[in-house]
Amino acid sequence: MRPGWSIALLVVASVRICAPAWAQGSTLPPVDAFFGNNAFGGAQLSPSGRYLAMRTNRDGLRDFLAVIDLETKEAKAVASFTDLDVDNFRWVNDSRLVFDVRDSEYASADQEGAPGLFAVDRDGGNYLQLAQRSIRQRSPQPWNTFLLAQSGSQDSEWIYVARPMFDKNDKYFGTRLRRLNTLTGKAEVGPEPDVEVSTFMLDAKGEPRLAMLYGDIKTVMHYRDPATGKWREVASFDTYRGARDAIKPLGFGPDGTLYVVANAGEDTASLRTFDFAAGTVNKEAVVVTRGYDFDGSLLGNGKLLGVRVTTDAEADVWFDPAMKALQAAVDKALPGAINMIDAPARTSVPWVLVKSYSDRQPLRYLLFYTQTGKLELVGNTYPKIDPTLMGRQETVRFKARDGLDIPGLLTLPPGGTRKNLPMVVLVHGGPWVRGASWGWNPESQFLASRGYAVLEVEFRGSTGFGMHHVEAGLKQWGLAMQNDIADGTRWAIDQGIADPKRICIAGASYGGYATLMGLVNDPDLYRCGIDWIGVTDIELMYTGTWFSKPEFSEGYMRYGMPYLIGDPVKDADQLKATSPIQQASRIRQPLLLAYGDEDKRVPLYHGKKFYAAVKRNNKLVEWVTYAGEGHGWSLAKNRIDFWQRVERFLDRHIGPGRQ
Repeated sequence: MRPGWSIALLVVASVRICAPAWAQGSTLPPVDAFFGNNAFGGAQLSPSGRYLAMRTNRDGLRDFLAVIDLETKEAKAVASFTDLDVDNFRWVNDSRLVFDVRDSEYASADQEGAPGLFAVDRDGGNYLQLAQRSIRQRSPQPWNTFLLAQSGSQDSEWIYVARPMFDKNDKYFGTRLRRLNTLTGKAEVGPEPDVEVSTFMLDAKGEPRLAMLYGDIKTVMHYRDPATGKWREVASFDTYRGARDAIKPLGFGPDGTLYVVANAGEDTASLRTFDFAAGTVNKEAVVVTRGYDFDGSLLGNGKLLGVRVTTDAEADVWFDPAMKALQAAVDKALPGAINMIDAPARTSVPWVLVKSYSDRQPLRYLLFYTQTGKLELVGNTYPKIDPTLMGRQETVRFKARDGLDIPGLLTLPPGGTRKNLPMVVLVHGGPWVRGASWGWNPESQFLASRGYAVLEVEFRGSTGFGMHHVEAGLKQWGLAMQNDIADGTRWAIDQGIADPKRICIAGASYGGYATLMGLVNDPDLYRCGIDWIGVTDIELMYTGTWFSKPEFSEGYMRYGMPYLIGDPVKDADQLKATSPIQQASRIRQPLLLAYGDEDKRVPLYHGKKFYAAVKRNNKLVEWVTYAGEGHGWSLAKNRIDFWQRVERFLDRHIGPGRQ
């Protein structure tokens, strides 16, 4: 590690962003503006609010950790490496930070070592490696030592860390809790229940208070009584079939109240409190997001001030009157954007950290001075993007053929044209997740910058829109889920937005599967397809043949997949009919296939087997593999290469110049 050294002030005195050189001419924004490595990796206020830590890079350096004294405006790089990048970081207290590392120059499968764990003072002193990156290193703690999801008390040199455990066959068998001193590297056994645990949750004072086991059959919640220090089981539900009874712990309030997300008999989940005596969630909801499942986090600094929640977009909702007034002042200073406020943990300094974004503006970090209304730019996550050259995005809804209400996002090319456009139907992965919410996204905005409308459909099975929407997708791969995507495409045609002769379907993982099934089921609807890291054979998900074991656990394959996708015996005919590999001869449209040769979730044989089958009858198939890549492209050079291929492929087949 290099010693700490002074650098030029990283805070800029204005929020005005000059357009990049390419924006001043007629050329398109370059691919690397969307898919290169970010020069800024976020910022966090210290507990007192006086200091700001950030991950950044400049002058060809690796990502390093810097700290700014916001009173003196002195900035210093406190942790940097010549061969590694600082990754996640967190304040331990007002004087000390912890962080881990990654290597941005190697693909995911070629990474040498674990993320490790390191600590350093805010002035660069007392640097200590806390955890090994490999078994060959000698550090106080083993390689399987990781930060918890929560920051802890931030008032001493101690933190809690998680230690996932693996047997000699690399099979996971639970997580242990350790209390770690960041000055000495010594660890103590944390308060653990005498049962298997998957994750731990700290209370508002930074003490372990909750333990969750996500088992193959049951999910079980254990609670540590503050009075006795003893653990007891307080709730359980079926892991895969008990979604309506599920309880998702969100966090503890300062008074010890546990806030959870639960349906509690309703179609959509809401924020509620948990009754430890009764072992149930309370009937009265704290926050209800109409039409959406509650998805968010608690906001506070000694008391609960509000929540950060995602509906159409992510935003802050405040209970506290002073924070409501502050939000109004920030929104007035940054109109047309979603502005999320991070207040210091334990003090009242005259500034707050603001994370601001819109559909055209990538996420940026700013300091807002509460007494003057002044804004200072801290950093942009995509500094090469000129928001004035981005397209607008809107939320849409349409009816599926069976009457189900389907949400989605529509991103339009810059300039506002919305008639007779070439369109890419971009299908999210998962599939049991929510796709993108409203806001700037590199994939959709890159495609829009090239002149394409982009439609993203929250097909049935997607989460975030209530249990009925999820359950309507059970065992519907290639069937009703696929129909929703096609119905959304036809809606865009009927609205006059999409040119029916210039539509391409594209997606990764499940989105790649849906791309292939879209070409099979609706050959007259889609002119071409782009599948990267997509499932091609449902049977292979169960068997893991071709000398590779699937990434999925035995429990998920035994209990989860038969319920969600289909039973390999009882539903064998359906799974065969909805596997792209069985329908490969029917695909005659141009197709781009891309896979990582070290993917464990959708191993390379999915792509190779399908490519061999489809090219027998289709001469318009392009194929690329990326060495060392897993389930997605971790290297900037591979992301840039892939999206350059996408750009050329689309231009040939549905490009804006074609009619």
